[in-house]
Amino acid sequence: MNTLRRGLALSPELRAGLAGTLFFALVSMAGRAAVPVAIQQGIDRGVRAPGGPDLGVVSAVVAATVGVLAITTLCGYLMMRRLFTVSETALANVRIRTFRHIHDLSMLHQQSERRGSLVSRVTSDVDQITQFLQWGGVILLISLGQVAVTSIVMTVYSWQLTLVVFGAFLPAVIVIRAFQRRLRGAYGVVRERTGAMLAAVSESVVGAEVIRAYGVSGRTATRLNEAIEGQRRAQQRALRLSVTGFSTGELAAGIALGAVVVIGVLLGVDGQISIGQLTAFLFLVTMFVQPVQIATEVLNEAQNAVAGWRRVLDVLDIEPDVADPVADGVDLPAGPLDVRFDHVSFAYPDGPRVLSDVDLEIPAKTRVAVVGETGSGKTTFAKLLTRLMDPSEGAVLLSGAPLDRVRFASLRSRVVMVPQDGFLFDATVAENVRFGHPGLGDAQLALAFAELGLADWVEGLPHGADTPVGERGEALSVGERQLVALARAYVADPDLLVLDEATSAVDPATEVRLQRTLDAVTRGRTTVAIAHRLSTAQAADEVIVVDKGEVVQRGPHASLLENPDSVYARLYASWLEQTR
Repeated sequence: MNTLRRGLALSPELRAGLAGTLFFALVSMAGRAAVPVAIQQGIDRGVRAPGGPDLGVVSAVVAATVGVLAITTLCGYLMMRRLFTVSETALANVRIRTFRHIHDLSMLHQQSERRGSLVSRVTSDVDQITQFLQWGGVILLISLGQVAVTSIVMTVYSWQLTLVVFGAFLPAVIVIRAFQRRLRGAYGVVRERTGAMLAAVSESVVGAEVIRAYGVSGRTATRLNEAIEGQRRAQQRALRLSVTGFSTGELAAGIALGAVVVIGVLLGVDGQISIGQLTAFLFLVTMFVQPVQIATEVLNEAQNAVAGWRRVLDVLDIEPDVADPVADGVDLPAGPLDVRFDHVSFAYPDGPRVLSDVDLEIPAKTRVAVVGETGSGKTTFAKLLTRLMDPSEGAVLLSGAPLDRVRFASLRSRVVMVPQDGFLFDATVAENVRFGHPGLGDAQLALAFAELGLADWVEGLPHGADTPVGERGEALSVGERQLVALARAYVADPDLLVLDEATSAVDPATEVRLQRTLDAVTRGRTTVAIAHRLSTAQAADEVIVVDKGEVVQRGPHASLLENPDSVYARLYASWLEQTR
């Protein structure tokens, strides 16, 4: 119930439309009770009327019943239409909110979760809630209304037989209640196994190229089979519990009907109930039994939906550790940005320090290259600078503004990072570049490619700038994806440009051409390049050398080479050796 309350609080649209839906459900259920009442009236006042059957009464009863059923059908239609419309609207908003929250979580949290499991919160878990609200929810509304209305009418006809029915179902209610607690845990496991299965499937599809290249299809299939088998076993166990509860309801229904027939005949012989009332009562018992018999199936869907709600709420309960200070935040000052690392340290959870007491300043409009061996902390430096992560100690400031106080809208419009993998969306080259500047016209786009020295490359593509890049840009080579990513950053026109080894996958010939263009692109703005190839360091105004998480050297390329025993000199000598 706590989960359902929080779920309804998360979906105000459901609460807003609930009263009207319940009204139509109640009218629809009240109309259903008209049939047993009509049967009783038709038998007692029409068929068994004094002096023989009275066709006038029978006709009037039939006409009235038809009218009531017409109204009942209309109310049932309106109920289902409202329920479907409201539930789709509400859960679409839940899906959007959950996705945005996942997107706002830090890189650290996203990396600690399997991506497929996170995706399942937005897809299959919300789908399960939708399925329950639209089908199980309909059945639940109908069942509750049907039980309430039939209980009232049964009591009017015979309180003695009503007690018999309640007495027959009391043990079933106790048993089903006990199974509900077990089902809650069982369906929680089902949702977890479903998330794990989706994660395994997603990983297998995304990593298909690597799987084929290393010939590990068999091992991958085994992992996938284990995930699918785990989901099947969890679902099977939950269904076994559900079937047991359903059988309990069937048994109670049989006992109730049998007892009503026996005791009803005895009451009829004693003159306490008429033939019409007893016949109507049997119809009412059937109407009462039906919801109870399907209660276990509704419970099955409900527990699955509640488990889905719980997984969605679990994600929404995670507070983003890199949050947007919307209300209390500040905007970055206008103009070129300078950088200040004020005694910054960073460590991953339960891990050693990656950066330790980094204290430095980068003047505005300076082109800086950050170099170091693999694992030295270069990429972490870039992520802290763009606030993809926050430091464990110290502060990062841009033009005097602490990054954790800067609104994301200001930060993302003024600071752009080109990551190492050059991720592209499943669109055309032109559309991917326009992600950096949505209003960019065709002429401006062509000019940007020309300024970057990429006009001939674009013209050589099958459809020019309208060439589809495929999912994750896989229709292009790794180097070509980097070119598109750099063009996207260029048209964004940032005041601080961060390049995380952005030219590492570009061939030497393209790198030479691109380097000339980057000289023009980076002129007039602060640029921090995480350098894998030290040719980038040669072109920088200053080089910052990171070793084991500490800044051990900084200065122009030439001056850093004066000491042949320095870290930078060794890195440069090793790079020259590799390029020969």
